[in-house]
Amino acid sequence: MADFYQILGVSRDADADTLKRAYRKLARQYHPDVNKEPGAEDKFKEIGKAYEALADPETRARYDQFGEAGLGGASGMPDMGDMGGFADLFETFFNGFGGQNPQGGRAQRRGPQQGDDLRYDLNVDFKDAIFGQQREIKIPHLETCEVCRGTGAKPGTGPKTCSTCGGSGQVRRATRTPFGNFTQVAECPSCNGAGQIIADPCVSCGGNGVKQVRKKLRINIPAGVDTGTKLRVSGEGNVGLKGGPPGDLYVFIKVKDDSKLKRDGVTIYSEIFVSYLQAILGDTVKITTVDGNVNLKIPSGTQPNTTLSLENKGVPRLGNPVARGNHEVLVKVKLPTRITDEERKLLEGLASQYSDKNINSSSGLFSKLFGKES
Repeated sequence: MADFYQILGVSRDADADTLKRAYRKLARQYHPDVNKEPGAEDKFKEIGKAYEALADPETRARYDQFGEAGLGGASGMPDMGDMGGFADLFETFFNGFGGQNPQGGRAQRRGPQQGDDLRYDLNVDFKDAIFGQQREIKIPHLETCEVCRGTGAKPGTGPKTCSTCGGSGQVRRATRTPFGNFTQVAECPSCNGAGQIIADPCVSCGGNGVKQVRKKLRINIPAGVDTGTKLRVSGEGNVGLKGGPPGDLYVFIKVKDDSKLKRDGVTIYSEIFVSYLQAILGDTVKITTVDGNVNLKIPSGTQPNTTLSLENKGVPRLGNPVARGNHEVLVKVKLPTRITDEERKLLEGLASQYSDKNINSSSGLFSKLFGKES
């Protein structure tokens, strides 16, 4: 008698996953709808019989100990003389794969299928994210094959009804247990639930009905986007199979940093350094904003680490570009580490005008201005 392990091309210590892969590969190779060579159908049945015996741990143990004679009639194996029996055999193989519906069968995929959504990560410059822009991108996605128009079959041919499941896309097996009879339903392994077999596939798409192409798209980036913003482009994902609708494209935004400006929501932050004289007397200085250089008034008597606000110079609110946040400017006072003799005399003269009640000595003034006496 033929050795079941040799028939499947596996070793005697092969695990369950190895058996499944070997069986599925051979079953498709010798399926009568695909292989028209003499003896293919007999080989197909032989493969099914071998897997039926080895797939179940109990029957495999009896086979390992006694050979095929140990199976007898207790294995529960169906009659292999007709394709209905093979439908039961295929169910044995695929039972338990994936989620089943409440009736015990797996969801069929015979009709049109929604295309997959796609993700595209897009880096955007700091100011472009604030004011928006249009960008051209190239995305690889699946489109319907123009040669076979999505059928997957070579032009002039067409799919054939699967003889394993009779076109239903499902196979069934009745099992007798001590608790009664149970009918199990699963996706047909020969046609993958399609109910049809493509014997002569399209050369252009390999029988898939779809091809991957790179497509140019112009993306409108609205003002106010930030890192993590997700833009949805409807209908630009992968095409759906069997005439199903396409998926969508989701563009995820990553905003580049700016060397001078920082952003938090709709607010822009920056800092400037002014001299102690500018802080005392006041001044007007130029600063960088998202709108370009603007004049900022430093009020006299400005204290170190004071924050000055420029209204409506921040980021437009996403979806409402008319409303903008503010630009907050942190003022840092830069004190000199050295002064000239002339500067010292002037500062000492200024210090002498202060009463002892306010400032005890000229060195006290230096301490307030410079942090230590110079």
